[in-house]
Amino acid sequence: MSGATIADAVRVGRMPWSGLLALFSAAFTAVMTELLPAGLLPQLGVALGVPEGRAGFLVTAYAVASTLSAIPLTALLRGLPRRPVLVGTLAGFALFNTVTALSSSYAVTFGARVLAGVMGGILWAMLVGYAARMVPVERRGRAIAIVSAGITVALCAGIPAGAALASAFGWRAAFLGLAAVAVALVGWVLWKVPDFPGEAAAVRVPLRRVAVLPGVRTILGVTVLVLVGHQAMYTYLAPFVAFAGLGRTSVVLLVFGVGTVAGIWVTGVVIDRFPRATLVVVLAVVAGAMAVLAVSAGPGWAPLGAVALWGAAFGGVPTLLQSALVDASGAGNADAATSMQTTVYNAGIAAGSLAGGLVLEGAGAGALPWTSLPLVAVALAVVVAARRRAFPARRG
Repeated sequence: MSGATIADAVRVGRMPWSGLLALFSAAFTAVMTELLPAGLLPQLGVALGVPEGRAGFLVTAYAVASTLSAIPLTALLRGLPRRPVLVGTLAGFALFNTVTALSSSYAVTFGARVLAGVMGGILWAMLVGYAARMVPVERRGRAIAIVSAGITVALCAGIPAGAALASAFGWRAAFLGLAAVAVALVGWVLWKVPDFPGEAAAVRVPLRRVAVLPGVRTILGVTVLVLVGHQAMYTYLAPFVAFAGLGRTSVVLLVFGVGTVAGIWVTGVVIDRFPRATLVVVLAVVAGAMAVLAVSAGPGWAPLGAVALWGAAFGGVPTLLQSALVDASGAGNADAATSMQTTVYNAGIAAGSLAGGLVLEGAGAGALPWTSLPLVAVALAVVVAARRRAFPARRG
């Protein structure tokens, strides 16, 4: 799509669906690249001649590289035109997934995963800002929701499909398939995604000044609280399901996943009209679901319904927080702000997993919802209080 066409679409309020779906597919590919090895550890371990534990480090390597690279590389690349940077990251995914597919060396595979993680750090820092610049401000939340849905679809459908492909044709075929998708995406982006200029050095806001813009630190703080609370429970859902007698973990995960898909769809519909109210409602629902899980045990509709509501509410949380951050920082500073959020997000996941593990070992699975509940409740209280800068009722 040409720049003129995009400009015309923005002026009349149309959604540039083809370009946004290309960004959706980029998010899908990044999540698949990061998490697909987690379901293939036995096959990877045998092929690379390492125990499953060391094979699992391939997932860790990607996550750590993504976390550490997001802020410095975003700062380094801010002055470059946006589309070449996006194309370069997708080409990197294609290359490093191909190396992973062809390698029989653990060291080579580990290096490829580190470099793929670097590509992921760059990509996550720019996707939200890219989507925000492609639409008028009154459609910004929906555009971000469309792109973020790529994460949900990858988790709910892509990872199981990739595992099925690996079972049928081997794990190498799964990574070659991901590489082919990334190559196709390069062409799609060049065809349908507009280019935007980088930030000129004279007007570029330093990262430290973006971090202190009104509302930014508050939103990042809420992100940490929510992610730690969520991940402390979600990481150890299997032992909690066994403790509470909820049945098969796979069924509970399916209920959560279906709820997540529904939640991100509803969020996309209402986010541009009621951003603050929607965030307050979803955090209240997550807190309520944790309270139900804390006091319920045994099979029944109440705990399973709580899991469904938890999934539906949490499905909209990342989009709502990303949209709030872009509003607070301004679309021109979105890449810098979201690079910080990428780092904070991954740090929250790591801290939540660690906290949940310590609680599980020390107090048992029944204490996990009680661990998550106060963190989410504090996040909700901050959102309610920060109505002036971080979470206003209306944009602008």
